[in-house]
Amino acid sequence: MTLTPALGDLLRDLAPQVLGALTRRHGQFDACEDAVQEALLAASMRWPTHGIPKRPRAWLLTVATRALVDRWRTDSARRRREVRAALYPADHATSVEDDSLVLLFLCCHPALSAPSQLALTLRAVGGLTTAEIAAAFLVPEDTMSQRIRRAKQRIRDSGARFTLPPTVERAERLSVVLHVLYLIFNEGYTTSAGPSLYRNDLTAEAIRLARLLHRLLPREPEVTGLLALMLLTDARRASRTDADGSIVPLAEQNRTRWDHAAIAEGRTLLTRTLGTGPIGPYQIQAAIAALHDEATTAEDTDWPQILALNTLLTEVDPGPVVTLGRAVALAMVHGPTAGLALLGTLDADERMAHTHRLEVVRAHLLEQYGDLPAARAGYLRAARMTASLPEQRYLTRRAAQLVSSGPAPDGPCVNESACMR
Repeated sequence: MTLTPALGDLLRDLAPQVLGALTRRHGQFDACEDAVQEALLAASMRWPTHGIPKRPRAWLLTVATRALVDRWRTDSARRRREVRAALYPADHATSVEDDSLVLLFLCCHPALSAPSQLALTLRAVGGLTTAEIAAAFLVPEDTMSQRIRRAKQRIRDSGARFTLPPTVERAERLSVVLHVLYLIFNEGYTTSAGPSLYRNDLTAEAIRLARLLHRLLPREPEVTGLLALMLLTDARRASRTDADGSIVPLAEQNRTRWDHAAIAEGRTLLTRTLGTGPIGPYQIQAAIAALHDEATTAEDTDWPQILALNTLLTEVDPGPVVTLGRAVALAMVHGPTAGLALLGTLDADERMAHTHRLEVVRAHLLEQYGDLPAARAGYLRAARMTASLPEQRYLTRRAAQLVSSGPAPDGPCVNESACMR
């Protein structure tokens, strides 16, 4: 039976709540996660035909608990575990939201690699199936299943408890949580490979989890900044491609199609958080996104202010992608020669050797400068480096257009994702 979108959303919302309650009560995150997956499977088969129960969360928790007890009955420690479970009351003081927050921190445990943190967060907190996660990251389902299994094993071996990390660790762990959500959003906003430019399911899931985190930690400036950044960026989604799925550059997008409600929400969040604590990279990136969204036309974009923010971002969170964005802003304020000179500092950076973004930006600035043969070669080189089919088509078409056209008009990066991630 196929799940309706509403039912699928409900199960995704309930999954971390049930897993949090079960893990806090019984421990053993890996066994509890398996039990919750069995309960979700049972619900997906039963609810479409029999209807959603009056207390769906309690239904899932009951089914998951039964699955967990059934598993324990085959274990030599069955008696001890059942007695321990009986000592915990069904109703507890800890809130559902607290459980979800603990789950986020647990899935981003420092014992796990970044890919494992991503996969486990999407599975345990995001409620995505192993098959959906595998499809998102373009790996076989068996490979992703093994990755998730090893991640759960590492958490068990680390001795991690189902509690929030100590205060001294929380700030560092929070930065990992935010980074994982940022990566999930980025992969959805511009997929690294495949036939589509973006994956709405991943961006929506990242925004949902960021909303949850913001609700739990409303006074954390970077949590608010990340949510604002996601909303302000995702607001342009409807205009990023045309009717046949081809990429539309930021300067050419129909801004009336942008989600102005999301822009207003993002700006409100950003206004409320700026000045309330230390300025971090997500707040700065959100401010840059807001300046793009506030411009009624590409020509109205406040590039001097964007350059100033990019310079600040370089000081707060230096890195090659940040330098790439600053080069674009520098070119818009001081001309393509200045931008190209800054790009030259990235040529020896090995972190840029396996991405097409540097070549995309360089080709665009060479086109503005008027060196069309070099720009064309750069676009073709970038097209060969990306596994995204929409980007391949766009870059190849742009290279072909340079044979008979003049330089591109002044405008932001040919592909906004090359400058924003």
